[in-house]
Amino acid sequence: MNLSFIWHMHQPDYRDESGIVQMPWVFLHAIKDYYDMPWMLERHSGLKSTFNITPPLIRQLKLYYDNPQNSDKFFNLWLREISSLNMAEYSWMIKICKSSTYDTVVSKMPSYDVLYKKESYTHQEFFDLEVLFVLSWCGVYLRTNSEIVKEMLQKGKDFIYEDKLSLLHELTHFVRGIFDYYVELRDRDIISISTTPLNHPILPLLLDMNSAKVANPSTNIPKHPISLKDDALLQIERAKELFEDTFGFQPDGFWPAEGAVDENSVALLSECGIKWIATDQEILFRSINSRDKANLYKPYDYNNMCIAFRDHELSDLIGFTYRFWEPKLAAKNFTSLLSSINDSHSDATVFIILDGENAWEFYDNNAFDFFDALYTNLGSTPWLKTLHMQDVYGLDKKRLNRLAAGSWIHGEFNTWVGHKEKSRGWELIFVTKRDYEHHKESLDEATKAKITEHFLASECSDWFWWYGDDHFTEFGLEFDTLFRSHLIAIYNLMKIAPPLDLFEPIIQNRSSVDFWLKPKSYISPDIDGRHGSFFEWIGSGVVYENRTSSTMDIPKGPVNKIFYGQDDECIYFAFDTDIEMMKRCKILRLIIDPIGFNEEIDIDFTTQKQYCRKNGGIVFEVAFEDWLEIKIDASSIESQKLDFRFELSSGDAVIQTLPSFGELEIDMENDFSDRWFV
Repeated sequence: MNLSFIWHMHQPDYRDESGIVQMPWVFLHAIKDYYDMPWMLERHSGLKSTFNITPPLIRQLKLYYDNPQNSDKFFNLWLREISSLNMAEYSWMIKICKSSTYDTVVSKMPSYDVLYKKESYTHQEFFDLEVLFVLSWCGVYLRTNSEIVKEMLQKGKDFIYEDKLSLLHELTHFVRGIFDYYVELRDRDIISISTTPLNHPILPLLLDMNSAKVANPSTNIPKHPISLKDDALLQIERAKELFEDTFGFQPDGFWPAEGAVDENSVALLSECGIKWIATDQEILFRSINSRDKANLYKPYDYNNMCIAFRDHELSDLIGFTYRFWEPKLAAKNFTSLLSSINDSHSDATVFIILDGENAWEFYDNNAFDFFDALYTNLGSTPWLKTLHMQDVYGLDKKRLNRLAAGSWIHGEFNTWVGHKEKSRGWELIFVTKRDYEHHKESLDEATKAKITEHFLASECSDWFWWYGDDHFTEFGLEFDTLFRSHLIAIYNLMKIAPPLDLFEPIIQNRSSVDFWLKPKSYISPDIDGRHGSFFEWIGSGVVYENRTSSTMDIPKGPVNKIFYGQDDECIYFAFDTDIEMMKRCKILRLIIDPIGFNEEIDIDFTTQKQYCRKNGGIVFEVAFEDWLEIKIDASSIESQKLDFRFELSSGDAVIQTLPSFGELEIDMENDFSDRWFV
């Protein structure tokens, strides 16, 4: 069988209207992921992969080649004397420096861990926090090969200004070589490189907003939409120009932003000389009106466009599930699943496509151990061959007669349109575009060129990702400000007073409480599997799984909400579920750390069931009828602080990991005296 990986490397354009990068994630992922991912592949002879590198990433990474403090807000403040920072700057730096993932990054660096938990700092502590934050983002390659990084990690504290200068010089020198490394690996036929339209837009929505209703008739689209077809064409053409300027050759393939496709957008890509694209299995299933996965394992030809459809479940195992597994066990499981496909489908070609950067900070050791085990297994599997997309293009393809509209998020566009906040963003673009059309004849060519850049930037999919209640980030207001700043800049360039609406945040008073409410009091509900009295669970904690935060999209599973809480002796969980989806699940795995408890619980929502079981001295009750409830007797558990995690499985596949953001901590000594309410 053939196996083809596509790793999507993308960051939004963090530059404001003055060209200054407002958040440092491009640089930080560069020192952690953009070199490490192809390097981990190259270490294993004979393997191939495709890397999709987006234009906003290319443009911004080049800003760091020299003097990053001149083009990045964070590094400008990072190099300034602490005493010169005003309170807003000081608080923002602390917010950034506390944004590293705690369990897999901060907790592994003792000095950083101590400072991370503090609320106030001496000048030296604040200085150390700044340095340790940047060091925490250094990937395995730098930690292994850079003497400066190794020495500073060993030092751990009491850094001086010269340490900062030395570290930044080392890292900028490293960043300058990343794209050259990609070209070297391409020349050696280890990787192929593709790209995405310029500002990562949802092309079908630019061409016709009604494509959202084609994908999902219940989607609410903005009032008075207009076609942005001219912008869509520019997004493609300018991406190709930037790609050639960077890598020295024309791209023959595109990953459409968010895997978003429809027949019109694919026709436009084809007109621009693109030969292959990739998207999600849901698009294929809707295109052929069949969910038989036997149809998935081959490349397709749609009007002379080669299309790869990703295996959603296998891709999500890497993106979301295996981070919790022991690396060799995860690699073995993945290879076993491939073996099952190989046994059932002759000449299969399997496409694994996912974010190539954001998942790895949730793995121990930035996923190096997982990839080392996985690539070792793949390289020693005689019935398997890895291909990049240039290889795939040369394979025989199956004809595809129609192409459904949709994206890799549930086969629709609701992540980017439908919610009132998302629609508000589009409406502001449309209003600004109409005003520009009324005034453009009076503008010179240089001004029109600048305005076009701002329009293209405002069409980035990332702004709409963070609007609405389906995703959350602590930096939502920063994203909101960046989006509106492009439209404000257009009015300023036209020398017209911007509408006051553009100065009003689209995101209103949102925080993590939107998806996670902590317990407020003891609870002692009856465990009968029936969604009965509301009062049984009043005061409990609630995790809204349909709203959880992520830079990636958490796979949708049957559990919508998790209720949890405790009393003096027991811990309680209830899972509010989609019953029809739940009927496909057979196993709920209960994992309790740090005691290492790991138990499979049989569930079958086609029947009603209640039982009690004892394992390793721990007694737990399970009941399910119209929802799932669990009670755990904690009196026999010596540890007072427990971390809980659950996995829902159907057959060999884990279809939902709960909670999606990691683990739920319960402290049996908590008396909730600080959370009493009336």
